Amino acid sequence: MTSSPRSPARQRLLDAADRLFYAEGVHTVGIDRVIGEAGVAKRSLFYNFSGKDALIGAYLAVWDQRRRDRIARHQEGLDDPVEKLLAVFDSLQEAVLTPGYNGCAFANANAEALPGSVEAEALRTFRGWLATMFLALTTEAGFTDPHDVADRLRLLYDGAVANSQLDKHPDAVRLAKELALMILDTSPREHATGQNPPEPASV
Repeated sequence: MTSSPRSPARQRLLDAADRLFYAEGVHTVGIDRVIGEAGVAKRSLFYNFSGKDALIGAYLAVWDQRRRDRIARHQEGLDDPVEKLLAVFDSLQEAVLTPGYNGCAFANANAEALPGSVEAEALRTFRGWLATMFLALTTEAGFTDPHDVADRLRLLYDGAVANSQLDKHPDAVRLAKELALMILDTSPREHATGQNPPEPASV
C-alpha cells in the first residue's frame, strides 16, 4: 500500500504501519518510528487512534479484509464447493509468491503477544472466519464428516503457511493443494446440499 502526499493522516499512519509492522514486527517497531515514516505530527496518532494497540488492531483488520478479498476473488465464478475449497490454496499461493512475503501477519504479531491482547483477538477473528468457511464448504459438498475434512484442510493450510515462511519452501502450497485434493477425492461423501442424491448403480 502506498500513500500520496495528500492522504489523510490516518491512512498515512496505516500505510506506514503496514510496511513496518509486516516487515519487522509489531513488537519491534516503536510508535515514534511509525509516526516518522508516515510523516505526520505525533498528535495525529492520538487523534486517529487511541494508541499503539489501536493502530495494531487497525493494521491487522486491513490484513484480515485483504485475505478475505483475495480468497473471494479466487472463488469467484465457482459453483462447486470442492473447487472453492481448492481455490483457498490458490489464494495462498498468490500470497506467498508476492514480493516481500513474510509469512502470516497474524501469527507474526502473536509471536510475543499476551492472551487477550489486540493481536490475539485479531488472530482469533480471522481463524474463526477461515474455520467457518472451510466447514460451510465441506458441509455443502456433502462429506459424511465435514468437520473432519475441514480440520484436515485447515491443517494443510497452516502447514503451507508455516513452511513457506520458515523454510522458504517455494512448493509448499502446491504440495498442500495436492494433498488437499487427495483428501477431497477420498473422503466419504453423501451428496451435496440442495442436490439430488446420486442415482443407484444399475445391476
